[in-house]
Amino acid sequence: MRRTNATPSVDHVLMTVDAVGGVWTYALDLARALGERGVRVSLAVMGPAPSAAHREELASIPTAAMHECSCALEWMDDPWVDVDRAGEWLLALERTLRPDVVHLNGYCHAGLPWQAPVLVAGHSCVLSWWRVVHAADAPAAWDTYMERVADGLRAADLVVAPTAAMLSMLAFHYGPLGRSRVISNGRYSSGRAPMPLSARDPIVLTAGRLWDPAKNVESVAAVAPHLSWPLYIAGDSRHPSGSDGADSSGAFEAVRYLGRLAPRELASWMARAAIYALPARYEPFGLSVLEAALAGCALVLGDIPSQREIWGDAALYVPPDNHRALISAIERLAHDDEFRQQLASRSRARAAELTPHRMADAYYAAYVDLLRELLPMTA
Repeated sequence: MRRTNATPSVDHVLMTVDAVGGVWTYALDLARALGERGVRVSLAVMGPAPSAAHREELASIPTAAMHECSCALEWMDDPWVDVDRAGEWLLALERTLRPDVVHLNGYCHAGLPWQAPVLVAGHSCVLSWWRVVHAADAPAAWDTYMERVADGLRAADLVVAPTAAMLSMLAFHYGPLGRSRVISNGRYSSGRAPMPLSARDPIVLTAGRLWDPAKNVESVAAVAPHLSWPLYIAGDSRHPSGSDGADSSGAFEAVRYLGRLAPRELASWMARAAIYALPARYEPFGLSVLEAALAGCALVLGDIPSQREIWGDAALYVPPDNHRALISAIERLAHDDEFRQQLASRSRARAAELTPHRMADAYYAAYVDLLRELLPMTA
């Protein structure tokens, strides 16, 4: 890091990440975009080991390096011995690497005695997930999680979330936040123009973790027999714990189940599909929705605050558990070519604003603000 009495610069960020879901995609896109402006990113990977595909993807970013610690993540069952062990490992990494800023994609480790300023990015949390999915507060078994997340949020120098809706949920469940801001996620576009309406297949696509009721894939599967167009579902049925959260051979008999797809395979399906439907109950941002919009799909989404905040008039919204409304929205798009094209054009225009470069610029500005406000300046 170079500091002057004018504006400090950030050269190196230590960032935590896991390879379970969308946080991996977010972290690599951010690392790549930061690298393009000269910032090195050391990724501290916790949880299940990254796959060969993950490693290949990371290897394509020359300014990023990976450090691994096999341990349970804070949102898993009874993880605290592992969480504390990972904390010691992270502090040792900081002492060795001496980053300018620590960027945590989790909460509990924010309370460690870091030397660098700490930014916490809140992508989701158990308590908000539980309240939405189960319409009740999380049981007492999650009290330790609640306390440790609250402690981490209080200790963070800055809390960031991809939507104002997610920031509000964090404040509701864990108490008032200190300094905070919204920084939208971004995704790289393929650079290719989307297929024209006439070239697209008359199919409905949905993608998400089948084991996660927040994604509400089961509602899309339930209405498949009532749709004019065939429904294709892509997603992983295996929970990170190793259990199967959905029976792809039985629960989805009325759909074409594609299984877990590599990113390029999923992108190919999104380029073909005319409609992307994801009536999620809980979705703090929704990277798959952004990918579908970039690919030129018309969107049918759950009517929840975060999705309204991001997409505005660029999608159709349905109450997540209202099957009749879901059928009606999909059928309206299937039978109205002009409206479907208009909606797809609006969603792609909105998606084109949500770039990794814009995301990286906003995070870089946040890092600089932390250094300016929290560290002494030298001439």
